[in-house]
Amino acid sequence: MDAPLEGRRILLGISAGIAAYKSPQLVRRLKELGASVRVVLTPSATSFVTPLSLQAVSGLPVSSDLLDPSAEAAMGHIELARWADLLLIAPATANVIARLRAGMADDLLSTIALATTATLALAPAMNQQMWAHPATVDNVALLRDRGTHIWGPAEGQQACGDSGAGRMLEPTQLADCVTHQALCGEPRLIGRNVLISAGPTLEDLDPVRYLGNRSSGRMGFALAGAAQAHGAEVTLVAGPVNLESPAGVTRVNVRSARDMHQEVMGRASQSHVYVGAAAVADFRPVNTSEKKMKKTGDGGLELSLIQNPDILKDVSALIDGPFTVGFAAETHDLESFAAGKLASKGADLIAANQVGSETSGFDAKGNALTVLGANSRLALPLQSKLSLAHQFWHHVADQMEHR
Repeated sequence: MDAPLEGRRILLGISAGIAAYKSPQLVRRLKELGASVRVVLTPSATSFVTPLSLQAVSGLPVSSDLLDPSAEAAMGHIELARWADLLLIAPATANVIARLRAGMADDLLSTIALATTATLALAPAMNQQMWAHPATVDNVALLRDRGTHIWGPAEGQQACGDSGAGRMLEPTQLADCVTHQALCGEPRLIGRNVLISAGPTLEDLDPVRYLGNRSSGRMGFALAGAAQAHGAEVTLVAGPVNLESPAGVTRVNVRSARDMHQEVMGRASQSHVYVGAAAVADFRPVNTSEKKMKKTGDGGLELSLIQNPDILKDVSALIDGPFTVGFAAETHDLESFAAGKLASKGADLIAANQVGSETSGFDAKGNALTVLGANSRLALPLQSKLSLAHQFWHHVADQMEHR
């Protein structure tokens, strides 16, 4: 599989938040993706995570002193500022955010932030009330206006016992944010509302059993994260999957095909683009038992099934509806079945992918797509789903311009 961050130089700034204990894991993940990572600690951050542990996982010296005699001409801040492609501060405390907004340069990290031309990204981490305070809200808004990326925060239980917005994104989520930023190029979806469905749907037989499929949801989640990186407002309608939500994406959880149909149709008219990446169950049981069905003798079990609503076809039929892209997961005759689906559903594009392989499709980290339109065909080779998602959106944006 490809290394999407190969050749990227990432400077990770760590400030004094309890979430700093996650930093070694973030460094390790960025390196796995191909990046070279150096670390800068604020003096107080060393109370939460040690320079030695970060040097061990990064394989490079860790810096914390503004005037470091071992740095080139005692100006380590200039050396590091010139080295980095991306300066990611994670965790970014309320104090660090305020100091960056004011342009202060009283430690190594804040001085680098002023001296570098690299992209700046912050992963906020603080108490929910501190995040909601008008001073923090104003500071973050001004930094956004200056072009700073704000990744997070997430909502949930906090170290202080409170619950709410203020948790730092998990290392895997931040690594995805870095990858999306590296792969995005020119944002193509600024001002667009994008609606995506992802994952499987489950059709209950009784309180214990259900009909389902092997969709992991990874492709749809990658598309959602990539669309957000391209500047879109993204809503992700997700079936039952065990995946972290992409940063900045609104997530709606559903279970059945009818649930997904209701949530998608309620939002489709207000969307510019709909991507049906979910593996929606075609059928559901006519009757669902309220109690667990028991075996009766040695006989089998017969099920009566009824067809589920066709989400892609219904969205495509909307008057003044969104640009609509469907997915076709096939085990054979890929393009033939995809072309038939394009015609029968009335979609603008169909993205076809081969499933049943260990290297692509369901349960795999990689995928390959053949994207068909009435007058277009694009073959995207096997690669990571994050990389694939960005190529997909560039193609969709091109096709939307010629709709």
